[in-house]
Amino acid sequence: MNLSAQDLELIEELGSFAYNPRAFVQWAFPWGEAGTELSKYSEPYPWQIEYLEELGDRLQQPRPVLLATTSGHGTGKSALNGMETWALFSTREGTRGIITANTENQLRTKTWVEMAKWHRLFIARHLFKYTATALFSIDEALAREWRIDLVPWSERNTEAFAGLHNAEGRILILFDEASAIPDIIWETTEGALTDSATEIVWSVKGNPTRNSGRFRECFPGGRFAHRWSTREINSLSVPGTNKEQLQAWIDDYGEDSDFCRIRIFGRFPQQDQNSFIQLEAARAAALREPVANENSVVLGVDVGRFGDDPSVIYARKGNDAKTQPVEVHQGLNSTQLCQHIARVFYSTQATVIFVDDGGVGAAVVDRLEVLGLPVVPVSFGARPDLSNPSGAAIKYANKRAEIWGTLRDALPRLSIRDKIADFSLVAELTGPTYDYQKKTDALVLESKAAMKQRGIPSPNVADALALTFAYPSYGMSAETAGSSVPVTEYDPFSLERLSL
Repeated sequence: MNLSAQDLELIEELGSFAYNPRAFVQWAFPWGEAGTELSKYSEPYPWQIEYLEELGDRLQQPRPVLLATTSGHGTGKSALNGMETWALFSTREGTRGIITANTENQLRTKTWVEMAKWHRLFIARHLFKYTATALFSIDEALAREWRIDLVPWSERNTEAFAGLHNAEGRILILFDEASAIPDIIWETTEGALTDSATEIVWSVKGNPTRNSGRFRECFPGGRFAHRWSTREINSLSVPGTNKEQLQAWIDDYGEDSDFCRIRIFGRFPQQDQNSFIQLEAARAAALREPVANENSVVLGVDVGRFGDDPSVIYARKGNDAKTQPVEVHQGLNSTQLCQHIARVFYSTQATVIFVDDGGVGAAVVDRLEVLGLPVVPVSFGARPDLSNPSGAAIKYANKRAEIWGTLRDALPRLSIRDKIADFSLVAELTGPTYDYQKKTDALVLESKAAMKQRGIPSPNVADALALTFAYPSYGMSAETAGSSVPVTEYDPFSLERLSL
């Protein structure tokens, strides 16, 4: 395609801003120009300017640029998405990228609409084509390589996020409303970070609606915080927001309410709206030092059955779930797993082994019985047996919900590890949500399958820990076990006790 001398000169000028997004934004858009959306503005908001300046500084460093931003409502994060995209995309030929959001509706009706506005305002808009699904160069020879695609995410089809590479070029990855984008999409996208000699910018923004997941893990206290540059934008500090309405929310809900934390201050909630276990309770347990005790050791075994799910053996001694052995095994058959269980049983001098007997777990129970070990099968889907004293006030739908309820009740006294192999127990404990059955009003815990559908890893380690609370056990006080049933009444082999 033949471009005019004027267009070639414009392309060269665009390139001069490749590492100065702040100056680019001031030059490329009609700030203060009558008849435009920017007529009332002479420049971006101060926080947007700071962001663009940091972006320019980090672009010149030889490692991926990872920027994470939380904000309240009305702060201009969507506008910044538009400015940032054009500053990175148009100033270096051959730039490739993807833009996604928490839902397809958000992506198409809000994120992409905002991009359209900044394309319309852009000084060089005629050099790029904007469609319903992509931005790309009008030069047909460059259109396949110099482009950004709109990509709705799907846990079942992650190829679009896995195949983003641009050796020795520039890559832009933009997540809008990132708090609700499943972890599997984040994990797949990380593959783009492996390109060498490539300028990579991964920008994630959104209201901090969830206190778990990969977006939360980018910020202080999260396991990936050391790799991300983060900022928190308060709606009260930004020009143009309705301060009277914001103050009314503070008066109505309270300054430290999750409503105001999310919508005004850009802070993560104290707990996810439907999380069964609060994040602060799990974190406190991970920080708590274990106290020596004379209780016996009990084992909980969660048997992997979904291909990539591991089997977990968790030992707990009273309130000490931190210093006792925890083993995670991948790809073992039932015989191999039983060998490991037996080894841990004898080495810890445990008194009982609680095993989830669903699916292939039944074979593990059978094998342990053949070995003469004191194994108690626990059926997650069976009716609760009211061994949790809070069950009188909270009606549980099944045994799994009940044992998690017992674990939750014990958590204020418990000391746990956070990092176990490649897993975060704190994240697993706070991952499952809960609901109530319509007919019975019984509390039901979110299933592993449902968690996987929304991109949250299965809580295999947490399930193994919860299994140690399946029933009161020998040598453990009622208070420690979270049960009012006297220890002397417990017999792990009693058919009456195990009948449902």
